[in-house]
Amino acid sequence: MTIHAHALLFDNDGTLVSSLASVERCWTKWAREYGVTAEVFAGIALHGRTAVEIVGDLLPADRVAEAVARVERLEVDDVADGGVELLPGTRDLLDALPADRWAVVTSATHRLAAARLDAVGIRPKTLVTADEVTHGKPHPEPYLLAARQLGVDPARCVVFEDAPAGLAAGRAAGMTTVALATTHRAEELDADLVVSDLSALSVQVTAAGIEISVRG
Repeated sequence: MTIHAHALLFDNDGTLVSSLASVERCWTKWAREYGVTAEVFAGIALHGRTAVEIVGDLLPADRVAEAVARVERLEVDDVADGGVELLPGTRDLLDALPADRWAVVTSATHRLAAARLDAVGIRPKTLVTADEVTHGKPHPEPYLLAARQLGVDPARCVVFEDAPAGLAAGRAAGMTTVALATTHRAEELDADLVVSDLSALSVQVTAAGIEISVRG
């Protein structure tokens, strides 16, 4: 299977980098600080959602801003302690792409996303974060904004995601979706293509755009 595109849009956590342990560690500490019981916390979906949405599910509205700032501090500090690492295939795939043909689109804040990316040496020319959108994933706004910033028709973009919310955002934006089974089982992921991680893919840049194919 070969997918043709003009731009590639990547989620960050669980797609380019592994931060799941950091997320769970920091949010568990945060929950204890804010008196959120383990039972309540276990019923909240964390991955692929903005901190504002998660905190809004758990605390009264007048406490959200301060609580979001606290969890951001915890996560940024955790990066300095080795809280993230590159996932397989990330470096080779990104190194094969022109800087103006790809973007990172994340539900993290700009401060947190920049910290995680910088820690592993990824410096995207285009970065869309939770601070820049009104509606986070699964709404299509983040991916549509990235396409607009790259100057590419959304229909010519391919989204790479590990979370159902992100894949739903990509579909709603009218983009081709590639799911990576890094944090969810393959059968939980609704996408045009499902692979284990980015190491399963190869890309070739041509005069007509970018060709994505499955290795082997």
